[in-house]
Amino acid sequence: MIRQNLRYILLFIFSVFLQTLIFDRICLSNYVTSYIYIIFILLLPVNINKYSALIYALLLGLCIDIFNSTQGINAAASVLLAYLRPYVLQFFKPHDEYDDNKSPSVKKYGFFWFLKYAGILIFVHHLFLFYIEILSFSHFFFTLVKVILSSLVSLFFVVLGHFIFSKD
Repeated sequence: MIRQNLRYILLFIFSVFLQTLIFDRICLSNYVTSYIYIIFILLLPVNINKYSALIYALLLGLCIDIFNSTQGINAAASVLLAYLRPYVLQFFKPHDEYDDNKSPSVKKYGFFWFLKYAGILIFVHHLFLFYIEILSFSHFFFTLVKVILSSLVSLFFVVLGHFIFSKD
């Protein structure tokens, strides 16, 4: 149990540092911004207490907001992601149920399962984040293209990060 907690603490710290030091510096022609920090929320144990997940998401989002001076939009999007996560997990629940205290993983549930799970949550996170950032629907299609492209790039890096850091 201590080892698992240490793993999540390190994942939290590592995802914040990766986001703020590397991925926030990468912006391709104002259309693509990758948010890798949400991998922490996506890889939380399946049966984690929903209030704990919301608190962790809030802390994660606030850390990103502090480093980026973004006034709470990452915290709001992260909390939304953590709030919707149990519903998406319930929707994609396998027939043999989830393993207790296990993270959603490619090895356990399959690549396409993980792609659907992470893809939906990343898309919703980005949709909320980019539209709350602009606070307008005047550039609706530009923002929607940005959401789609950024979600695809973020999904790629999240899946890559999952393969690199997952021991499951």
